[in-house]
Amino acid sequence: MTAHEAHRSYEAVVVGAGHNGLVAAAYLARAGRSVLVLERLGHTGGAAVSTRPFAGVDARLSRYSYLVSLLPKKIVRDLGLDFRVRARTISSYTPVERAGRATGLLVGGGERRTREAFAQLTGSEREYEAWQRFYGMTGRVAERVFPTLTEPLPTRDELRRRIDDEEAWRTLFEDPIGVAVEDRFADDLVRGVVLTDALIGTFADAHDPSLAQNRCFLYHVIGGGTGAWDVPVGGMGALTDALATAAREAGAVVATGHEAVRIDTDGRAAEITYRTADGEATVGARHVLVNASPQALAELTGDAPPAPAEGAQLKVNMLLKRLPRLRDDFVDPREAFAGTFHIAEGYEQLATAHAQAAAGRLPAAPPSEIYCHSLTDPTILGPDLVEQGYQTLTLFGLHTPARLFEADNDSVREELLKSTLAQLDAHLAEPLADCLAVDADGRPCIEAKTPLDLERDLRLPGGNIFHRALAWPHTQEGTGRWGVETGHANVLLCGAGAVRGGGVSGVPGHNAAMAVLEATGA
Repeated sequence: MTAHEAHRSYEAVVVGAGHNGLVAAAYLARAGRSVLVLERLGHTGGAAVSTRPFAGVDARLSRYSYLVSLLPKKIVRDLGLDFRVRARTISSYTPVERAGRATGLLVGGGERRTREAFAQLTGSEREYEAWQRFYGMTGRVAERVFPTLTEPLPTRDELRRRIDDEEAWRTLFEDPIGVAVEDRFADDLVRGVVLTDALIGTFADAHDPSLAQNRCFLYHVIGGGTGAWDVPVGGMGALTDALATAAREAGAVVATGHEAVRIDTDGRAAEITYRTADGEATVGARHVLVNASPQALAELTGDAPPAPAEGAQLKVNMLLKRLPRLRDDFVDPREAFAGTFHIAEGYEQLATAHAQAAAGRLPAAPPSEIYCHSLTDPTILGPDLVEQGYQTLTLFGLHTPARLFEADNDSVREELLKSTLAQLDAHLAEPLADCLAVDADGRPCIEAKTPLDLERDLRLPGGNIFHRALAWPHTQEGTGRWGVETGHANVLLCGAGAVRGGGVSGVPGHNAAMAVLEATGA
């Protein structure tokens, strides 16, 4: 049965069955509203999916988004989701060669062990103590800011009063994050590890006057009120499968293979035109919630499009027969890869990579970070693979803006992947290629996605994983009460491009649902 045969009109139509759209649908359906979700693809989940990318191999990987921090427990509880996360025992490991010796910085495994790792790398207690003070400050900010994400937007002054720490406010909201990194830390490697949270999916320098890097850093350190990044049990698709189940069980109609192509609205009622394999049809709605990019929203409503967005990352998925041995033999690979394994992410390396990319060249030493999902959650692998010791690796590269791939996406992707893995190999006691598994056709189990690939596969504008630059989590010019409002009274933006969007959070979906329920008197 097609959606329009079930009903001609709904109280809410959600465009897009990514995780935010499913959150909105589940909340509204549980509140007794009639809800239709229109999804272009043949499956739900958007970028938060688990797939088997390698032919004939029973490994179900989080293909795009892969870690969870910003998803409020409130949403999991409210919707009764069968979804869990597991904490990583190690936060990060960063290899480096100093005085001709392979060494590194291991953060995690307890306070004493981390303190000793800092002292061994830097020769004193100073950097560890600075680290404790800095992340103590961000932790206090997280405790105050994270609960506001599912509340109406505070004003800038209200958020400042809530944080109640002028030093923290200046550090995170006013001065470029590079100022704090350079003032508080002396060691180049430590500085780089701190800065990376400001650069995930964000093409910016540590001292960028736009403070895009500060906004990225803030969202990376406030998740869950702690800043911890956890592993989704069963892969990221476990979350969106649970959300789709919750929405359907609450009464929402989820129609895959239905692509919305136009929204006509007078602010009180809307008509959505959608396309299926059988042709075009329309459905009426009192409210429309768009779980897509601001660019897609403008195309649907016929409004002027926003400024173009640009992504800046390389995403690589791998399956290994075994974890590679490290040149630093003081660290077990099972610990080093369990957390975030930083590659070519010293502070000066990051600055150089940004400058080279800004000048139109691939970074000579591409920075990236890796983690092994299967060390924390082996359920994503079939029993035979687990028994044989297979492991996954997820790599996320920085400072590779979409513009670098426009001339020849395929050849530049290949060149970048080769040089990125060479940076990793420099810290391994054996080539990564020797550890890669092969698929049923004898091909290495490795796939890489550039920003242009993500734009093609997922319609992310410019391959930007946040849909556009992240916004401060307070009111700004043009934002409404919940940060999801648009120029049309009954059309809301519930995707990552909403205020307080980005990451796998469900926050825009929650907030759009709350806006609808407020408007309809629930």
